Amino acid sequence: MILDGKKLAQKILKDLRREIVRKKLKLKLAVVLVGEDSDSKIFIKQKRKACELIGINFELFQFPKKIQQRELAGKIKEIVKSDISGLVVQLPLPGHIDTDEILSLVPTEKDAEYISPVVCAIGSLLKEYKISLKNKKIVLIGKGRLVGQPVSEWLKSQNLIFSGIENIKQADIIISGVGRPDFIKGEMIKKGAVVIDVGKDVEFRSVSQKAGYLTPTPGGVGPMTVACLLKNLVYGFISV
Repeated sequence: MILDGKKLAQKILKDLRREIVRKKLKLKLAVVLVGEDSDSKIFIKQKRKACELIGINFELFQFPKKIQQRELAGKIKEIVKSDISGLVVQLPLPGHIDTDEILSLVPTEKDAEYISPVVCAIGSLLKEYKISLKNKKIVLIGKGRLVGQPVSEWLKSQNLIFSGIENIKQADIIISGVGRPDFIKGEMIKKGAVVIDVGKDVEFRSVSQKAGYLTPTPGGVGPMTVACLLKNLVYGFISV
């Protein structure tokens, strides 16, 4: 069965639009892009489209790839002080930039990703399709900042035991965020496994023939992360 993230995301966005109208909220999302990364531009386009759909103002701040740390930090501080409701620093940043330092300049109350959109997306999909993580053999593949790290912390917070790719054949649930196309093939998983593909890592044809549940790409986790990002913005703003 396909875990339809696009359909669920549309439902969430519809609810958010209703909330914005009901509360008469005036929200603005700012996104910082450094360089010309093509994948980042696609993600930003999706954010802009979703904002326009539900009535959130959107502004992109784009800087050249060669911008230096001090100048970028200064720009971030200026943006934070402006009339924005939330800020996203689009990752990855160029190698010469200290990512941790830049992200630390975004205060919690304006950090649209303070609650990980990826964790929210995965959790929401599992809840929608009534898939429990308890007493399941879970494999998490990838240790990156956007997927592996926040998902690992999320699983630990629920006292869930998980392992790496070496145990993929025994896994009931696989969450992958490596960013390597066709990395996971059908022969690697057991029949009936739940496969959450965050990094476009799955060879869809072979895996779909064995998996019990599978997120497609596109249309799986991607649209859900955007919806969860805006959910952070709307409900974070309300709770302040």
